[in-house]
Amino acid sequence: MRYPTYRPRRLRQNEKLRGMMRETSISADCLIYPVFVKEMSEREVPIDAMPGISQFSVDGVLGEIDDVLGAGVSAILLFGIPEKKDATGSGAYDRNGVVQQAVRAIKGRFGDDILVVTDVCMCEYTDHGHCGIVRDGYVDNDETLKLLAKSALSHVMAGADMVAPSDMMDGRVRAIREILDLHGDYNIPVMAYAAKYASSLYGPFREAAESAPQFGDRRSYQMDPPNGREAMREIALDIEEGADIIMVKPALFYLDVLKQARTEFNMPLAAYSVSGEYAMIKLAAEKGWLDLKRAVIESTTSIRRAGADIVITYFAKEIGTWAKEHTL
Repeated sequence: MRYPTYRPRRLRQNEKLRGMMRETSISADCLIYPVFVKEMSEREVPIDAMPGISQFSVDGVLGEIDDVLGAGVSAILLFGIPEKKDATGSGAYDRNGVVQQAVRAIKGRFGDDILVVTDVCMCEYTDHGHCGIVRDGYVDNDETLKLLAKSALSHVMAGADMVAPSDMMDGRVRAIREILDLHGDYNIPVMAYAAKYASSLYGPFREAAESAPQFGDRRSYQMDPPNGREAMREIALDIEEGADIIMVKPALFYLDVLKQARTEFNMPLAAYSVSGEYAMIKLAAEKGWLDLKRAVIESTTSIRRAGADIVITYFAKEIGTWAKEHTL
């Protein structure tokens, strides 16, 4: 095919032609919206590092779910911030913990209208900010597994539809799958943060979740950013242990990893467009340096084009609203 016989621009003349030729689409069905719920007296507290995103109380979060559903989005990823933290992160698995209370309240009000996915990790609940039990300055992998499994079970007992372990401990998917099955919860899916990198893009999230480590960093358990082949090994392990959905996090800086995962694994694939990605786009748009809608749609399309079936994004409400207006 050569010019002038073949002219690719023929199929770009107008929106209808471009729409017919569009290879990748976005709809509200593929989106999950992260939500922060906190034990506090205020109903809502805006997050400075993430304009437009807030922490909500257990009562206040119900209004946020109304807005999420109103935008056409039907799934949330729930993070909890307890009033008190301790060395063992006991709030993570307390049946009356903030996430457990929020799950009961949300499911009690909205039932099956909203899919509630809960993040399973210890960092928001420990006073040291690490994702597990610390022994002699090092996160003890196998001791942490017991508490992660206990946390996941408590979320499911409260009514969670899916659990999503984000800690990057070795063997956590197996530990969670085993305790859920032992409890008879065979039908609860596990969405594993399978390839989660020690990224520079988590700063705004750590403010939102109040989970910054009090010493050191998380590089002994989160993945080293230069490594791509290792991600395939991590994903394979999580699949073997029983993961139903695999995830790559972050999304935009790791589209190559996402694409490779799509090629190698015939599994449902999620990508988390993280807080730093949100903040960069949001703040640049506020400065007038880019068009918010076009930038959000383009970046989310790139994640879908790389192979993601599911996109976890703080822009989910905006995308859902735009998708109601016209096909994205």
